[in-house]
Amino acid sequence: METSAAEELQESRPPRLAVAEQLMAIGQADIPSFETHLKKADLPSLTADATSIFQVNVGKLCNQTCHHCHVDAGPDKTEENMDWPTFEACLSVIADLKPQAVDITGGAPELNPHFRRFVREVRALGVTEVIDRCNLSVLLLSSQKDLAAFLAEQRVHIVASLPAVNEAQTDAQRGSGVFHKSIKALKILNELGYGKAGSELTLTLMSNPPGAFLPPPQSSAEARFKSLLKRHHGIEFNHLIELTNMPINRFLEYLLHSGNFEPYMEKLSAAFNPGAVRGLMCKNTLSVGWDGRLYDCDFNQMLEMPVQPEASRSIFDYKKDLMDGRPIAIANHCLGCTAGQGSSCGGATA
Repeated sequence: METSAAEELQESRPPRLAVAEQLMAIGQADIPSFETHLKKADLPSLTADATSIFQVNVGKLCNQTCHHCHVDAGPDKTEENMDWPTFEACLSVIADLKPQAVDITGGAPELNPHFRRFVREVRALGVTEVIDRCNLSVLLLSSQKDLAAFLAEQRVHIVASLPAVNEAQTDAQRGSGVFHKSIKALKILNELGYGKAGSELTLTLMSNPPGAFLPPPQSSAEARFKSLLKRHHGIEFNHLIELTNMPINRFLEYLLHSGNFEPYMEKLSAAFNPGAVRGLMCKNTLSVGWDGRLYDCDFNQMLEMPVQPEASRSIFDYKKDLMDGRPIAIANHCLGCTAGQGSSCGGATA
């Protein structure tokens, strides 16, 4: 029987690291801690502002198995997916909060069977911006042939993963053939109006480095992506997000396995930018896990570092008065968000 790309990737990976092992490894890096960097820069401890971005990780099921994935998502993650009662609890909080944006992520969030119903009901609540974190290849699945049209109908802002405009780099990170699938999916989105001048349909691309180094400046990378994608493929898009690879899950395993862990953590520490702190996503984001647990950000979620108020750690017992102004849970992985230009789900923070 022929081995699938996902199976090949799975077989080539080093042994899984438990969350406790990840936190221990990150904490043992021989560098100043994130807290020490804040103090040296005369910056206060991180506290949350009012929630303007409500981020929901609807599950870890994905049609891809990417080497850098901090979520550890894949085709085998069939159990860790949000059920409808948890979606309903999210909707209740969204109705009360009235956030600027609802940011839906995964896995491939579209593979959750309740995804479309949730999008419709969020729209019905009058939320200005609904974001779908899309891996692009999901749009080509036979079960999702009308997905792109649905997203356009609901005016969903698509944030699409495309690590590089180079086929070899993209496939090395995301799997054989993914680059060509991504290009095909982007053309479908362009045909619907996504990324086109004058259109209300916003298409943002998200790129991350193929190795243990920091991303290039976001503005110059965006200009390069726009030029090359237009010239070689006729593709247009609105914005580019440059995301720093976080030392979590598969990328952490790669760092440890390849001997790049200490140099990479030293690189993040040396590039600490106090100016990137004010734009950290944890300050205005509430992140909901697939099981309803609450976190300050998607990265803390993957390390099982819940929000600090113990009385409000689940969407089912959400208390707004405990969320606003709460202390934010930190560890040394936070250095990934404050290195250089800064990094967040919304892009550069400095």
